[in-house]
Amino acid sequence: MSVYKKVFRTYNAEETENLGKEIAKALKPGDVLALYGDLAVGKTTLTRGLTKGFHSNQLATSPTFTLINEYPGALTLYHIDCYRIKNPQEILYLGFEEYLDKGGIVVIEWPQKIEAFLPENTIRISLNRLDLQENIRDIVIESPEKLHVTFSC
Repeated sequence: MSVYKKVFRTYNAEETENLGKEIAKALKPGDVLALYGDLAVGKTTLTRGLTKGFHSNQLATSPTFTLINEYPGALTLYHIDCYRIKNPQEILYLGFEEYLDKGGIVVIEWPQKIEAFLPENTIRISLNRLDLQENIRDIVIESPEKLHVTFSC
């Protein structure tokens, strides 16, 4: 399978959120996004931009304790946080497969914990902080579909 890749650089939380809004324009029902990155690197900020892009009436917050948040909008966004998952099988008990079939957008933080259950066409987004003193990040999008990386921000 071909993989298309694009790197974006953001310099603050607002730019990271704006990138999320742009990504939202390229998504279609059923897309799955896996967000990789350390704690506090901007995964939820990017997701907040996605919810804004889908005109949700709620802004994304970290689902670390609830594990799954739902944000209705032009497309419903299902925000799943796997940080507290100890065994990959736990994701199945939470109804993960059903979320994949709902026709919304599934966004997964800490997807490395459930890698075996991610669909083959998952869009992988890695967030990397370049400077601890600043908010500079490189955000790498890898997708099997070209449309997910052909926009500019």
